Amino acid sequence: MNTKQLTIFFDGQCPLCTLEMQRLKEQDKDNQILLVDLHQEDFKTIYPEINIEQGLAILHGQYKGKILLGLDVTHRAWTLVGKGWLVAPLQWPIIRPLSHQVYLLVARYRQPISNFIYQRFGIGIKHCEQGTCYGKPNDINHRSK
Repeated sequence: MNTKQLTIFFDGQCPLCTLEMQRLKEQDKDNQILLVDLHQEDFKTIYPEINIEQGLAILHGQYKGKILLGLDVTHRAWTLVGKGWLVAPLQWPIIRPLSHQVYLLVARYRQPISNFIYQRFGIGIKHCEQGTCYGKPNDINHRSK
């Protein structure tokens, strides 16, 4: 693993999570971010330092030898791709505690929220029960390149 790279351990079975990761990688022109699905078959062997259950409860990242959690991962990722200003308010002293609590609530219920939004509005990437889906995002703002 490149120590200058941010590794994000995400829930690849979450339609909105997967869509956000795809959007992030589209912005990652310098290949500074490595995305790792917590559900991949050999995850425990490759990343024994990351507890899968904890990773599914709160977003985990690894950057310069340190573990980042939740919105700190999001902030670091978008900052690395030059869009940190979009998420900077989440780190402000007054907003940070509230945004963290909202994040934990959304993270806890991300599967039903994601599935509802995908089924109702077509936003997200389809979740597959078996295998891996590599379909294109199906949101209204996505334009094929």
